[in-house]
Amino acid sequence: MDANNWRAAQAQGGGEGGEAADGAMDSGDWRTQLLPDSRQRIVNKIMKTLKRHLPVSGQEGVQELKKIAVRFEEKIYSAATSQQDYLRKISLKMLTMETKSQTPMTNSIQPNPASALGPGEQ
Repeated sequence: MDANNWRAAQAQGGGEGGEAADGAMDSGDWRTQLLPDSRQRIVNKIMKTLKRHLPVSGQEGVQELKKIAVRFEEKIYSAATSQQDYLRKISLKMLTMETKSQTPMTNSIQPNPASALGPGEQ
């Protein structure tokens, strides 16, 4: 459900200069089409996702998450080759976080019994 909301937000944000960004050949061109308000909305979405999956306490914890969200968005923004690439990379990372958090116990329990045994002790 949350992944669908994320994709819906992308579709809404994609209309802001999306046509010009899709047709632009110059890699710097698409960035001029993306409004700062759009980037802030994306940072806010990243923050919501991080809050759901990482424990935070107090204002200090929230500020730390905000720093993480901003750095992540800036990294993707700098590396992306187009607005579509930018949104795709962020979406994939958020979807991965959603997917991994749905099965945290399975991942942590499986390796433990095997690691307690030596290489030939099965």
